[in-house]
Amino acid sequence: MTVPASLLIVDDDRELGQMLTEYLTAEGFQVSLVRDGADALARLTGQSVPYDLVILDVMLPSLSGFEVLRRLRHSLSVPVVMLTAHGADVDRIVGLELGADDYLAKPFNPRELVARVRAVLRRFSRRETDTPNHPVSVGPIRLDPATFDVTLSGQSIRLTGTELRLLEVLMRAVGQVQSRESLTERVLGRRLTPYDRSIDTHVSNLRRKLGLGENGLPEIRSIRGAGYVLIASSEARTEPAS
Repeated sequence: MTVPASLLIVDDDRELGQMLTEYLTAEGFQVSLVRDGADALARLTGQSVPYDLVILDVMLPSLSGFEVLRRLRHSLSVPVVMLTAHGADVDRIVGLELGADDYLAKPFNPRELVARVRAVLRRFSRRETDTPNHPVSVGPIRLDPATFDVTLSGQSIRLTGTELRLLEVLMRAVGQVQSRESLTERVLGRRLTPYDRSIDTHVSNLRRKLGLGENGLPEIRSIRGAGYVLIASSEARTEPAS
């Protein structure tokens, strides 16, 4: 019997929180609800059995959703879907820059939230059948998808699951342009829509965290009208499976 995914909803709107709890429970998830940012952090960092995903509202008492996410990313890589105010582009951008895996603007259809949650969970729980599971290296960057480890010159680098997936796609296609449409589908699990800049923000996060393009490191280059390509001084080296 499959164990249901465990979700933590963090939202101070009592009516919405209760509705989402009931809806997601009916969809087969195990759901917990807290209404305060500080309580959410305590629950997440003190949980002996970790949650599979967090649904995090931006506007919270005591600690904002942004602050919760910022502190969370210092120690945990649990997937996070942010709930933002309708039309608040700045909130969406800030959330993604802080390490959110996806976002949804209020008001939203609960069915869309379920679809987003399942898409994010799929990225963390299984790999595409045509994607190798052995490590890959490009220059000083090494990624091991089996252990979710990324190192730069031997030093461990903490990435979110979405950033790791994006890096892997680019590393395994080093020197080949990947369209924004393809990256959105393969990394975020959805089709690219007009004005959706999520994949661009995740690329920016990778550049910043790895220092890409600096000091002779590989570079993620933007190709106008085409997409992104990982440029390295040598071809990607895939390590043989042991």
